Amino acid sequence: MNAVVTHERTAYTIAETGLLDLPAVWRLNRACFRKDAYDLITLFNMSVMPRLTRLKAVADGRIIGYVAGEINKKEGCGWIITIGVHPNCTGNGIGASLLAEAERALRVPRVRLTVRRSNARAIALYERTGYKWVSTYRRYYHDGEDGLVMEKIL
Repeated sequence: MNAVVTHERTAYTIAETGLLDLPAVWRLNRACFRKDAYDLITLFNMSVMPRLTRLKAVADGRIIGYVAGEINKKEGCGWIITIGVHPNCTGNGIGASLLAEAERALRVPRVRLTVRRSNARAIALYERTGYKWVSTYRRYYHDGEDGLVMEKIL
């Protein structure tokens, strides 16, 4: 799967990630999430799990965005595990494109994700793309902040 996307300021490609992308994904994850970034071992495990959907956005030869998702058969839905766009590249539709491609790849009737209550920019993106708040995980993040669970019916 490769999708070429051109936004008014940035042209990028969305493609599946591989194990060789791990160092770049790790750096991107740290740039996007600082205190919530996954450690290298977790990202390695995610990169080799066969049931995960993993996509990257690439511009000028570097990874500028990443999304990973999985299907939870017990819940009958997909979950976006992580999605991030490099802070220097936000506002170009990359997050929305990654989200849409991950939703297509998951091939399920509904998709969920969890977002920090304080992450207004991400919440706005999710609402713009059809996600709605469905529940709250109290003290979900390591610092005690709540996580909002949002869902999109496809």
